[in-house]
Formats: sequence, structure tokens, C-alpha cells
Amino acid sequence: MRKLLPLFHLLMVLVFVENAVSQEKDPSARSQTVPSLLVPDDVVEISVFQEDDLLTKSRLSPSGTIVFPLLGEVKIGGLTPEAATKVIRDLLAKDYLVNPQVTVSVVDYSKRRFTVLGQVQKPGSYEIPDRGEISLLEAIGIAGGYTRIANPSKITLKRIESGKEITYRINAKKMADSRANNSISIKPGDVISVAESIF
Repeated sequence: MRKLLPLFHLLMVLVFVENAVSQEKDPSARSQTVPSLLVPDDVVEISVFQEDDLLTKSRLSPSGTIVFPLLGEVKIGGLTPEAATKVIRDLLAKDYLVNPQVTVSVVDYSKRRFTVLGQVQKPGSYEIPDRGEISLLEAIGIAGGYTRIANPSKITLKRIESGKEITYRINAKKMADSRANNSISIKPGDVISVAESIF
């Protein structure tokens, strides 16, 4: 019996290692741990336990807001569903309900889109390719590239982060000329504006 114990322990270790490796190879096992952020055009359903009148299904506006009963306009764009749950729960608890049990779930994801405006050949809204990530310069290329009066050194990028709209001012001319890896990745909901040159 004692001779069998070390063999049994070795077998258990091998089973444990094999399970760990198989989970690592499974992309769905890892992707479940990465929280997704709410973006414009996502449709969310918000429920409050034992408060059927507050059940709401709403599409996020371009600025990342929804309209919720009692609270009015609430900004949840750029947050995870869990963080959005906390925002709504805290607002309800502040003035309206005692210890509200809130659930925020995404019922329809928006297409992963970005918008390019201003001095590009084809201004408009575009889908982020399936490979998942594009740079600012690639996004401008998708929009047909610059017009002849564009000013690549004056580009603004508007993005919803943690429920707030942030504006970045970017010198894409300097970025294109640089050999350094300083490209900016475009996220769903980003709005890029290319300024006009002043002669």
C-alpha cells in the first residue's frame, strides 16, 4: 500500500497539470476573465429586485448615457456592467431606495465602430476589423486618407473613458515620421477629427 501512495500522488499531479494546460489553451476560458466595457449603441437591461416598475431596457447614446426612471440621464459608457451596476445602485440608494439590488446586463452588443470626420476622403463611421485592433493611422487610411487641405499635425480623438468624454490632441504627422512604436489603438466609439490646414 505504501508503495502505491507515491504513484497515486504523481498521478494526481499529472491530472492537475493537464487540466491547467487545457484551460490555458482554451481561448474562451481566458476571455471570460476580461471585462468588456459598455460602448455607445450597446443595449442594456437594468432590473431592481422587487421593483418591477424600474425594469428598463435602453440603448447607450453616443455620449454613453441612458435614461433611467427616477434618476434621469445616467452616464455608464466606458464602464463594465459591474461598475455600471454600482453607479446605478449608489444613485438609487442616495435618494430613493434602501439597499437596492441592481442588475445590469447587456442584451445586444453594438457593432465595434469608430467615426472619422473632417479632412479625410470618405468621412463616416466604420467597423473595426475582426482582427480586433487598428491604429489611428490605419483608421484614417480606412477613411480614404487625408484630403489635400488636411492638417495631420492637428487631429482630435474623442473617447468615452470611465463614463467621461476625454479629448486627445494628436500630431499624426510626427507619429507617422517617427520610427518609435508610439501608435494609438482605436477603440469602439472613438471619434477622430482631422483639422484643415490654414494657409
